[in-house]
Amino acid sequence: MGSHELAERLAGLVALSSGDRGLDTLIRLTCARALVLPPLPVEVDPVEGPAERDSVVAAFAEQFSVDVSGIGENQRTQLLATLGDNAFRTVVTIFIADFVPRVWAGCEALGLGGRGARDVVEWDHDTDPVDALLNGFVPAVARLRGLDPVTTEVVRLRGATQHNCRLCKSLRESTALDAGGSDELYSQIERYESADELTKAHKAALRYVDALIWSPSQISDDVAGGVRKHFSDEEAFELTLDVMRNAANKIAVSLGADAPRVAEGTEQYLIDADGQTVFS
Repeated sequence: MGSHELAERLAGLVALSSGDRGLDTLIRLTCARALVLPPLPVEVDPVEGPAERDSVVAAFAEQFSVDVSGIGENQRTQLLATLGDNAFRTVVTIFIADFVPRVWAGCEALGLGGRGARDVVEWDHDTDPVDALLNGFVPAVARLRGLDPVTTEVVRLRGATQHNCRLCKSLRESTALDAGGSDELYSQIERYESADELTKAHKAALRYVDALIWSPSQISDDVAGGVRKHFSDEEAFELTLDVMRNAANKIAVSLGADAPRVAEGTEQYLIDADGQTVFS
């Protein structure tokens, strides 16, 4: 699957709904304010829904966008009690509202254009956003092979620590280890600017990861220039999508479902030809 198909998948995500169009608008506007970025298109103008529900969802969406690791048990419990069976679907739509604008901002900074952006959105109320994101988009991005596996893993591990995903931090991708990755190398990611084993391309990628996560509205020319210097347009787009794919861990983190599978140490896995995670 190439960049055009992935851009189409992004456009498809934008068209999806939590099941409540008014709530979708609230979520998209809240995330956009938190990110200081233009919001995703909305199907309906802001409307007043149940006050308590809207307050709980808006607070959750704002914290999700600003720093997902700051969502605590009380906020999580409130969301689950308020939304019931629709909580997971709603959190997935929060993720879409949170991260697609970051992808577009990154692409714009890199001179790649608004990939997947559409003047007219063909709204889709039939497709389940959970399925479209986790069973469609995420494995489709994982199947990309333009970047070398060590760079892909370095980028993943940076996102894991920034979102404090316990499961992600405990995992090591086998192909990257076979290609020269190691815990010694990965230990330098935390202070990558002074790292002597990370390459200049790794550092350029990590600066971009940090910008997408922490300051997507202010991606500097230096950061963007570093990516353009070390990566082709297709690689840069893959890098951007990788940050979004990895950031899907925010869904698990926000719901307290990111516990590692091992009591201590790390666990190896690989991405198969279908883009699925296979544990060793």
